[in-house]
Amino acid sequence: MNKLVEYIDVAVIGAGHAGCEASLAAARLGLETMVFTVSVDSIAMMPCNPNIGGSSKGHLVKEIDALGGEMGKVIDKTFIQSKMLNKSKGPAVHSLRAQADKKNYSNTMRQVLENTPHLTIKQAEVTELIVEDGTVKGVKTYSGATYYAKAVVLCTGTYLKARCIYGDVSNYTGPNGLQAANYLTDSLKANGVEMFRFKTGTPARIDKRSIDFSKMEEQKGDERVVPFSFSTDPESVQIDQVSCWLTYTNEKTHEIIRENLDRSPLYSGMIEGTGPRYCPSIEDKVVRFADKSRHQVFIEPEGLNTNEMYVGGMSSSLPEDVQHEMYHSVPGLEHAKIVRNAYAIEYDCINPRQLMPTLEFKNIKNLFSGGQFNGSSGYEEAAAQGLIAGINAALKVKGEELLVLDRSEAYIGVLIDDLVTKENHEPYRMMTSRAEYRLLLRQDNADLRLREKGYRVGLISEEQYQDILEKERLIKEEIERVEHVNVGASKPVQELLEQYGSTPLTSGSTLGELIRRPELNYEVLAPIDKNRPELRYDIREQVNINIKYDGYITRQLKQVEQFKKLESKKIPEDMDYDQVKSLRIEAVQKLKLYRPVSIGQASRIAGVSPADVSVLLVYLESHRA
Repeated sequence: MNKLVEYIDVAVIGAGHAGCEASLAAARLGLETMVFTVSVDSIAMMPCNPNIGGSSKGHLVKEIDALGGEMGKVIDKTFIQSKMLNKSKGPAVHSLRAQADKKNYSNTMRQVLENTPHLTIKQAEVTELIVEDGTVKGVKTYSGATYYAKAVVLCTGTYLKARCIYGDVSNYTGPNGLQAANYLTDSLKANGVEMFRFKTGTPARIDKRSIDFSKMEEQKGDERVVPFSFSTDPESVQIDQVSCWLTYTNEKTHEIIRENLDRSPLYSGMIEGTGPRYCPSIEDKVVRFADKSRHQVFIEPEGLNTNEMYVGGMSSSLPEDVQHEMYHSVPGLEHAKIVRNAYAIEYDCINPRQLMPTLEFKNIKNLFSGGQFNGSSGYEEAAAQGLIAGINAALKVKGEELLVLDRSEAYIGVLIDDLVTKENHEPYRMMTSRAEYRLLLRQDNADLRLREKGYRVGLISEEQYQDILEKERLIKEEIERVEHVNVGASKPVQELLEQYGSTPLTSGSTLGELIRRPELNYEVLAPIDKNRPELRYDIREQVNINIKYDGYITRQLKQVEQFKKLESKKIPEDMDYDQVKSLRIEAVQKLKLYRPVSIGQASRIAGVSPADVSVLLVYLESHRA
């Protein structure tokens, strides 16, 4: 019987946040790309929280945008509330977070995909990889169709052998009741891919009309909204925003949960998968933080054209009747009508140590992987990996050098390095504390850090690249000027210093020296800076940060220099660690398992000590051709 056969350049499996970025990147780089999804209606779907960004995740979205990705542009068009988090702290941890109109976000991203040249959307379940001599050659679908491809990107999210559970109810479906993908796991295992079983969860959705908001604290958006995308006009995002609401659980809530723990599939052993430590279910919180009398609950709108509200902070897999009682014990939710029950979802994913820093499988050439399938959690982490996997799949087909971002260059670099180098026993979540060079990797300078790389790859236009060069020039010139402008102890100067509680001058000072004072900054000194040029806000912001944190930035740049030295010392692919005398047995085992590409990566593997790194350095030095 004849079956459909097609030939394409890149096949992307899955059209969630990772699949969207991967397929757009490959298509924009000129390759004939097909993105497969079990349902076209699930493209860029947000099955859990209705927001983009947040602490450290906002950094990822900014970096995706700086490289030429799409997530930042789409959320700028579809957000309904925006907030800069951690504003009371230093700029390194400022993080943008926006509430999304879920339906609008998904539809807008779908329109982008549908109107991108070289990109085809295909509703079909991929059931098999075609692998010959250790190289992927294409995929087969449930209908028996064959799609030969030069590279394949796996972005299956939480769909592989997915199972949704609450209480004793268990359905073999993907998120939101969508069809699961039940066959691809077997094909992956047959090709030697090591799989994990992870889980995540989502809270109930409730009817807005049944909520008593008078018992809650209103959470408004920022007065002045900062866009995610560097190419979005800031004026276009100054819109009327909707409110979110804050309430709390209480002892009654906790009592209901404790009394029913034996009915929780999380504790009865019905759920086998490992859940995310940093996004625990409410029953997990009550058990782990038994000393806490209450937990925050955020009530967030799912969109402008729906009454569904998301109950942030109360994900659960408890039975339906317990959920009913539990949610009703929360102030303001006494009469809440549950539209969708909370549930946990189990799914198959891979052990990411099977991947290289390019996100290509070590043992299957031309097969790349991105998103929750790599053992991470979160839309932003998924999109970041999808973008890198899509870029590298395209570059591999074109025969060009692949893109690797290291830990000193981007949060994306930290994310991928952690996944491929460290032992991950739970879904990985990005946090600012994971980035050792976070003062350099701020969200406000993502374009200055990464635009050039996006341009080199081919996702950033010549015009955008020239813009960033001009921005760099203006920042440098203004810093230079400010450092050399002297102000005396004149009356206007002393009055301004007094206004901000700053010590008066006894002799002259430069503007740069004044900016370094904690209570002053570039903006407030404008009245005493008569020759100040007219500059955009983003340029003024960079001038202020670079002067104010000059000492810390210089110190971190020196640390990066040392880091780069170790990263530049490459380890041959065929390195025989058994031949390296004086390496400890554990180090040999771990190095053979992870096969690091550099001394730097080797030094971050658990079980490889500084002494082992020294032995490796000596060995490589003595065996250099």
